[in-house]
Amino acid sequence: LLTGESDPIAKEVGDEVLSGSFVNAGTGIFKVTRVGADSYANALALEAKRFSLVDSELRRGINSILRVLMFLIPPAGALLLFSLLDVEDQWQNALQGSVAAAVAMVPDGLVLLTSLSFVAGVVAIARKRALAKELATVELLARVDTLCLDKTGTITTGEISFGDIIPLGDFDHRSALEILGSVAHSDPDPNPTMSAVAVATKKVLDWEISSFEPFNSARKWSAVEFSGHGTFFFGAPDILLENATHDAQQKAQSEAERGRRVLALCKIDTPLNGGFQGAVDPICLILLDDTVREDAPEILRFFADQGVELKVISGDNTATVATVAATAGVPNCDNSIDARTLDDEKKLSEAIKESTVFGRVTPHQKRSMVASLQAEGHVVAMTGDGVNDVLALKDADMGIAMGSGSSASRGVAQLVLLDNSFSTLPEVLAQGRKVINNIERVANLFVTKAAYALLLTALIGIQGIEFPFLPRQLTLIGTFSIGLPGLVLALAPNTDLVRSGFLQRVLRFSVPAGAIAAVTTWIVYLKSRDWAGQDLSNTELAEARSAATIALLVIGLVVLVVVSRPLRLWKVGLAISMAGLHACIIAVPFTRDYFELEWLDGKTWLMVLSSTMIASVLIIMIQRVIPGILPKQQNTSETTSREAQ
Repeated sequence: LLTGESDPIAKEVGDEVLSGSFVNAGTGIFKVTRVGADSYANALALEAKRFSLVDSELRRGINSILRVLMFLIPPAGALLLFSLLDVEDQWQNALQGSVAAAVAMVPDGLVLLTSLSFVAGVVAIARKRALAKELATVELLARVDTLCLDKTGTITTGEISFGDIIPLGDFDHRSALEILGSVAHSDPDPNPTMSAVAVATKKVLDWEISSFEPFNSARKWSAVEFSGHGTFFFGAPDILLENATHDAQQKAQSEAERGRRVLALCKIDTPLNGGFQGAVDPICLILLDDTVREDAPEILRFFADQGVELKVISGDNTATVATVAATAGVPNCDNSIDARTLDDEKKLSEAIKESTVFGRVTPHQKRSMVASLQAEGHVVAMTGDGVNDVLALKDADMGIAMGSGSSASRGVAQLVLLDNSFSTLPEVLAQGRKVINNIERVANLFVTKAAYALLLTALIGIQGIEFPFLPRQLTLIGTFSIGLPGLVLALAPNTDLVRSGFLQRVLRFSVPAGAIAAVTTWIVYLKSRDWAGQDLSNTELAEARSAATIALLVIGLVVLVVVSRPLRLWKVGLAISMAGLHACIIAVPFTRDYFELEWLDGKTWLMVLSSTMIASVLIIMIQRVIPGILPKQQNTSETTSREAQ
């Protein structure tokens, strides 16, 4: 819980013992120095309880758009209302025009479709047994460029597996394995290490146990005496092989440097009650491995291929961490660092930038490493399962906890893998890409609408003429040019790579596109009014409004096509469907009357089509004039294959 290691930690007189420790063996008297909120475990818990929202770029960008509109809409609406009060015969008509303009200026469906996309993503990953704490969690993994991993319980299962033995002295592999099996099965209450050995070996020798001594972390060995066969010690090589041959010590040291967990089995002819003393006869070295999760290598390779930088930070032995990381497929594991040598923030910051594997990392160092990466501009995800990971999980841009982990780690993480499977993460990444890319397209539609509505309101308010749209005409434009297409785009498949700068890209496209749409519609409306003469009849005003509505419908379709690129067959079908609906509404007398539209004469149709054609070319040119707005056209077969997946 405290160090991330499964091994007992020996304590001497005067050593600090933290709350959360369990006494494995022995007795002692402890002096309490910090209680309540000051204790180590409670201090971690308090940090974990500190509430903070997920840092969502989509949410920040949309909130910024809404804040700007909140300041612009009231004065624009007031300007139009006062202008219309002078123009309209009845105040009800002035109010109707002002309400229509206000409704058009509000991107009413943007927040709804964003939330709907988030919900769809959360439900999709929930089916894969991943629990998202917030809706915006689904966005985060797609933005992550650095993934920090704990070892125990994250890359590994937290279980120890038996690897092999290395016979020593005069013992061959078979005889050493038989003795090891008898020793392992003699323990009445085996710890995880002894259990792993017992599972992998058989009790072949029918030896009678005369005495047994359980493992003690202070002396670092356990022992069993078999009647007539001697006493066998099982434990740390540096203790048991201290007086053995140099060759045995060298083999143990060599395996330890390779990151293997090494134990020794040796025999002494003296009785057990005499302790560990006398001539030592080494039998074998026992090599144990951490069990790497089956899906870890494949998933870590997937993230490396996606350009995500991997960092392994663990409280375990540095060599062991490096070996496990290499087994799991983490690149650049050669230069591993013992975090105990990083005694100041500067060294730590430099090390985390240059190296990949870190051992003996304290909880506070994990937190500092995450902060250092964030200070360099990285978006950091942290995976972990223990209390020692809580601080780093809390401060990371995205905390990922295992379902089998501690309640504290699950409590602070934004994403919990309920079945402890890394294989869920690519699906989370795919859903994040889908949400981010689709909401950017939807935002372009809605912000373009808000931009042209604001500019039109200002132009009409300054000029002091009737507003060019009725509320139901704006409903027509909003529904069939923005609302329905936006819903389809929000839920469509999309695996394009994610880029930062959501708000800037949306504004760089939507503001010019909205301005082009507003000016074109304004010109069409004014020209239609001019052709009717000074004193407009209701029919002539309706014709001018119809011309403006049709112009804006056509421009809306062009904007839809532009933001949908790269085009696919279904996207072309969507645009054609919307164009067909527009044509039916204009052509069918019933729907035309419902939306208070008039059939245009030939001259007006020509003016509307020529004006919208010029506007369409200008909108299409925005991407070339202002680079970086929309995704570049990709290889068709490659992108289609990804979307199908």
